[in-house]
Amino acid sequence: MGIKYSSKINKIRTFALSLIFIGFIIMYGGIFFRSSMWVMTIFMLVGLLCIIASTVVYFWIGMLSTKAVQVTCPTCHKHTKILGRVDMCMHCNEPLTLDPSLDGKEFDEKYNRRQKKES
Repeated sequence: MGIKYSSKINKIRTFALSLIFIGFIIMYGGIFFRSSMWVMTIFMLVGLLCIIASTVVYFWIGMLSTKAVQVTCPTCHKHTKILGRVDMCMHCNEPLTLDPSLDGKEFDEKYNRRQKKES
């Protein structure tokens, strides 16, 4: 079994959605401390901060998404966006690249990391 990859944009959106649910769970956790106003307030504020962080992440990925290169997947023929040198199709998880030097090579997310120049 190989490693399951997914589109970078979808990974970040999933993280932002999980921040919302984590925030709600933390806020509901504050209900158990109704007798202590300070503890309940801290739970509510931490939960609110998670939801605000989610909003920031959604805004950031929205801005990144506007800069992404839109291509047509050769496998499913649907439009998808590529961030970096290699990415996956959002619909069928086909490895995609715009770099001709990586064409035909095994998919690896390490190709997106910046290489330090050797002097």
